[in-house]
Amino acid sequence: MRIAPELYLKRLTVGGFDRVYEINRNFRNEGISTQHNPEFTMLEFYEAYSNYRDLMDLNENLFALLAKNITGSTTIKYGEHELDFAKFERLSMREAVIKYWPADLKPAPTLEEFSSADGPAAIGRRYNVWAKSTGAPYAAAKGNLTAGEWTGLLFETIAEDKLIQPSILYDFPIDISPLSKQKPDDPSLVERFEIYVAGMEIANGFSELNDPAEQERRFLAQIAEGGEESPKRLDVDYIQALCYGLPPTAGEGIGIDRLTMLLTDSKSIRDVILFPLLRPETSSRPELPESGSLHPPANPSEKA
Repeated sequence: MRIAPELYLKRLTVGGFDRVYEINRNFRNEGISTQHNPEFTMLEFYEAYSNYRDLMDLNENLFALLAKNITGSTTIKYGEHELDFAKFERLSMREAVIKYWPADLKPAPTLEEFSSADGPAAIGRRYNVWAKSTGAPYAAAKGNLTAGEWTGLLFETIAEDKLIQPSILYDFPIDISPLSKQKPDDPSLVERFEIYVAGMEIANGFSELNDPAEQERRFLAQIAEGGEESPKRLDVDYIQALCYGLPPTAGEGIGIDRLTMLLTDSKSIRDVILFPLLRPETSSRPELPESGSLHPPANPSEKA
């Protein structure tokens, strides 16, 4: 059961297919909630000779067109919110943390602090001291986090659920983006973006890393780091495919179930999945017919 068709679709791009897509079923054991089902549907596509900014522009047009064609307007109602898909806000991950930094925790961090090697960790510790005294959500760090991992954790804790109106979050730390191309002017960041609406991540895209040596280095670093979400072995076939040559390419995955939730004003992902994951059977389940019988007994006490 795959978590994504990503590496296979990129191999097709290496093979000369400049534009590829797949509407697929993916499986991720990340728990069950109103926004996540372990089995879900996604549209994933790749376009050669484009970058993450090209896809950002494409998404603004795509989501506005979808909303208008399906609901009759680019403005839709979702719960208590009115969402305007004709207006996307763009924020870097660092800018989002600064924008939604708690008003009574001063001073707010600066972009310069986030750029320093120990800045994000210091910002995180300062936030956690405040959170502990106020009861605010805590940025629960597991182990020794890198600067980029601290930035991602602070975003998830402080800003993620505040992105109600359609928003494009871009320029992610390299530490949490192993398949994305580095920014030429800042190697600590990559050319990656995510789309958030109503506090939910709807899409994830980036300029693809097409340097086989750098990709192998990142894979090996992930394996050495260990952990449940880290790969257990090097994907030699994918590295070999990159050696043949992946053109400059941008790719993206869009969560169809969550997008359907938004466009139908559904509160739970279970409402838009035909066969959502069910609870385990209990001991009170009805008695089944004995083996070999095509029909249940007419009377529960009667033998088939």
